[in-house]
Amino acid sequence: MKILAVEDNKELAASMLEFLSQDNNICEHAENYEQAVDKLSQYTYDCILLDIMLPDGNGLEILKFIRTKNISSGVLIISAKDSLDDKIVGLERGADDYITKPFHLSELQARLRAIYRRKQLNGDHVITFNEIALNTDTLEATVNSKFLDITRKEFELLLYFLVNKNRVLSRQAIAEHLWGDYTDNLANLDFVYQHVKNLRRKISSLNGVDYIDTVYGLGYRFKSTAI
Repeated sequence: MKILAVEDNKELAASMLEFLSQDNNICEHAENYEQAVDKLSQYTYDCILLDIMLPDGNGLEILKFIRTKNISSGVLIISAKDSLDDKIVGLERGADDYITKPFHLSELQARLRAIYRRKQLNGDHVITFNEIALNTDTLEATVNSKFLDITRKEFELLLYFLVNKNRVLSRQAIAEHLWGDYTDNLANLDFVYQHVKNLRRKISSLNGVDYIDTVYGLGYRFKSTAI
């Protein structure tokens, strides 16, 4: 998952990002309203951790911005123990869930995974498309019921393609999703081509169909029919 944590408590933010990164999630941080809106205007995220109390605004206003701009990210509200009204308003405005401070990081991770499954995988941890199957819990992939020997990044790339079937994904969008927004500073995105090439080769080695179409000048598209 690509996660944005909007949290002004630097110590808590660091703990959350360190813990979630151990699961190979791409984690980014915004410590106030201005930074959050700036990131949300430029980049896409699977899930957003949204603190209600911010030094320069209210997290509920960020939630309003998210829904007004039709941003499809899942939203997990982080609320204070006694802020029942904020939880209710947040859920009414489209948040997917909330968690109350203090909380265990393992619970935070479980709630994020649940939101991701509901939003992206129709509530299931296994996503299947024809001969391809991905298990997001075990991070295993199969093609024609045979184990697909791929790296974690290749697994995330294949999942990203499957979730976005028939949509053209630019190399920049793929890079940001898998490596975070620091890719803005890279001279080129040739490593995306290499990952796509390796993924196609490994799927073909198990007699899988090549669904990945190169859209010249734009990026790639995972087609729902064979190429």
